[in-house]
Amino acid sequence: MQTLRNFFRSPWSSTARLDDKTVIITGANTGIGKETALDLAKRGAKIIMACRDMEKAQVAVKEVIEGSGNENVTCMKLDLSDTKSIREFAEVINKEETKLNILINNAGVMVCPYGKTADGFEMQIGVNHMGHFLLTHLLIDLIKRSAPARIVTVSSMAHAWGAINLEDINSEKGYDKKAAYSQSKLANVLFTRSLAKRLQGTGVTAYSLHPGVVQTELWRHLSGPQQLVMRMISPFTKTSVQGAQTTIYCAVEPTLETESGGYYSDCAPATCSAAATDDDVAQKLWELSCQMLSVSWD
Repeated sequence: MQTLRNFFRSPWSSTARLDDKTVIITGANTGIGKETALDLAKRGAKIIMACRDMEKAQVAVKEVIEGSGNENVTCMKLDLSDTKSIREFAEVINKEETKLNILINNAGVMVCPYGKTADGFEMQIGVNHMGHFLLTHLLIDLIKRSAPARIVTVSSMAHAWGAINLEDINSEKGYDKKAAYSQSKLANVLFTRSLAKRLQGTGVTAYSLHPGVVQTELWRHLSGPQQLVMRMISPFTKTSVQGAQTTIYCAVEPTLETESGGYYSDCAPATCSAAATDDDVAQKLWELSCQMLSVSWD
């Protein structure tokens, strides 16, 4: 099995350093988020692990410090399913941090039973898209002042199976958990595309990516038959370390400094779906997101 997993290991590597850089990673207490934190900590960055479960986060902080030898690693409470928590988190960051060089929108939920966030959004679009949209909006001025800076959003190949239902973004007229997940991941790609256009000339670049089929806790909501299928293909899936490589690539690869708005997989540019390049839908989604979050972001 290890031999099969080696087949998927990216050949990309970089000695790029991040000394004196500050990085925020959402959902960093487990899976590819934690592996990303460990790698960037080894490169000398100050790491802020933004997590919902502080007990798990504190354990992860200790592991990252021990694994990297970098003491400049902390965790902060962030619940992306609650805009109040997002605003409180951003307020502290804007007050206490002098720079934010890399924001990694990594946290997410996958194919969960129907539920709503504290603000009434369907859980998957609410956490995966709306939460990160608001977080990025609230931190964007700090990020611009820190340029050159990067915003990396973890999407999925599942975006290709999705469509943005602007008339029923919260799936209130009917809920298919896989369709809702794909919609949220398509929203990630469209958000990155729109963001990159708005950031032209600022020195801030944006990227979205597919990490691969990774063995993470995201599988926990899969049904019995789906769990069986995943176990059967597990020898062909990526470990969390392997799954984190494209996120790390987008965060540090020097040649990407002049690129923005692209979609990546296996540490290289990748082709996204036609729906993910629809600028009209991207603009409408941006406007709808601002309206639903009660923010103004031109």
